Amino acid sequence: MREPVGFIGLGGMGQPMALNLARTGTDLVVWNRSPARAEPLLALGAKLASSVDEVFARTRVVIVMLVNEEVTDDVLGRATSAFAERVPGHIVVSMGSAAPGYSRGLAAEIRAAGGRYVEAPVSGSRKPAEAGELVALLGGDRDTVAEVLPLLKPMCREAVLCGPVGSGLLMKLAVNHYLTTMLAGLAEAVHFATRNGLDLPSFQTAIETGPMACDVTRVKIPKLIDRDFSVQAATSDAYANTRLIADAARAAGVATPLLDLSSDLYGETVDRGYGRLDMVSVIEAIAARTKKAEL
Repeated sequence: MREPVGFIGLGGMGQPMALNLARTGTDLVVWNRSPARAEPLLALGAKLASSVDEVFARTRVVIVMLVNEEVTDDVLGRATSAFAERVPGHIVVSMGSAAPGYSRGLAAEIRAAGGRYVEAPVSGSRKPAEAGELVALLGGDRDTVAEVLPLLKPMCREAVLCGPVGSGLLMKLAVNHYLTTMLAGLAEAVHFATRNGLDLPSFQTAIETGPMACDVTRVKIPKLIDRDFSVQAATSDAYANTRLIADAARAAGVATPLLDLSSDLYGETVDRGYGRLDMVSVIEAIAARTKKAEL
């Protein structure tokens, strides 16, 4: 877009996403609670706003990449007079994870205030974010989605149109259902191989040359072998996602036995102090269960 674009939220995912936009020449106006996160963007020509109000005053399309619903409400000033002053005439694009019902409610309030809304949660972690290889899962009315699609291209290798607001987040939950259970299974397999004295590089070769090979195995198996828990996707976020999925499943009357077991493991991992480390640290909860069984 030739017009300036707002970007709010420069955390582990938001910063590399915004950097990819800036590198393509997008005129960005950014804001983050910790201004130091904006420094790499300023070097690429982005402007740092002093407040959320300034972002809305200087841009028409505002991307929001925030950690959860509570922070999103707080930053947007939802349920305050500030919200009604900021939103009219704007398109708000929410790229974080939230409950589908929350997103529908936010969309309704933005429309009532004279704005438009698109949900565009992304599938992928920090490494794909840095490479511009995320997948956006879009929910919203067709005209508004079409208007923001070009803006997503520098951040995402693919954009999947899922339907009205709520559909994009439901699709994200379905994808994360597979991811969280898959990764817990992969961690358990590495633990099994370790305890049986198998050569772990050979285990990695067996997976990566077989039918289960994928980007997840290529990235996560080395981290599991090396116990490298540097964060790409945090365990606490994985656990929160399992709870969102479970809530949506219960609302639809769907049983989730594998998800429920995986959620317990991620919760135990968080309780052991690994919440802000990578979700592969779930192997520690699995190892702890082994030790308990040996007692």
